[in-house]
Amino acid sequence: MARRLIPALLILLAFAIPPKARARTVYRCVRDGTVSLATAPEPGSQCFAKELDDNAAILPNLWGTMGVVHGTLYQRTQDGKTVYSTRNLPGSTRVLAFTVKTPEGSPAHAGLGKVGAPRLGEFPRQFKAAANATGVDEAWLRAIAHAESAYDANAISVKNAKGVMQLMPDVIADYGVKDPFSAKESIMAGARHLKTLQTLYEGDLTLVAAAYNAGIGAVTQYGGVPPYVETQEYVAKVQALYARYRKAMGLAALPVQLQPAQ
Repeated sequence: MARRLIPALLILLAFAIPPKARARTVYRCVRDGTVSLATAPEPGSQCFAKELDDNAAILPNLWGTMGVVHGTLYQRTQDGKTVYSTRNLPGSTRVLAFTVKTPEGSPAHAGLGKVGAPRLGEFPRQFKAAANATGVDEAWLRAIAHAESAYDANAISVKNAKGVMQLMPDVIADYGVKDPFSAKESIMAGARHLKTLQTLYEGDLTLVAAAYNAGIGAVTQYGGVPPYVETQEYVAKVQALYARYRKAMGLAALPVQLQPAQ
């Protein structure tokens, strides 16, 4: 069948559920760093369900920021039912090819720090003061700083985030930061921003991390962690760092680890 320029999501919906349905579920599945869409959870993949309203004027982009996606829709039987997926799983047969254009970029960034050993000697007075002033866990504040800049007060990202806490221009303006490269100002503003996010998301640190990385608008748009590779990797990195910093500071391990929101 000839390759077509139509949204892959619509292809899935056209085959998956009778026309009279008012809403349907599509699964965004991730495996080995690759994304697929399916009408049922895929074995071996981490899948997140998305409820779609047939009456919506615009269907959401579930692919993420991947540029132009060329793929194939496959059909197979799972648990006695016919299901469709853009991943070629065992027992699949080809239905049709598709091309779909997704956004080229995202507001998110991967961060400049890598997961590694905790570095408690970096700016001790500034972190303690910011934690005490805002009530933000110092281990959490340090995990964000480590992931963002690796404590480089002069760091600038490709998204124009600046300083230890990699403050974006709007955050710099919102919190009255005069010098984003001042470790004291950056850490305090970062802590205040994290406090605002923790209040907004009622303590859900997964959403806090996602919003710090990609912005509140992106989290609102997708109803959780945005489908940006940068943000998903960032949340996992912060999760690991937070656990390491709490251990290094002699704090009890969290009863529930951060997990990507569904």
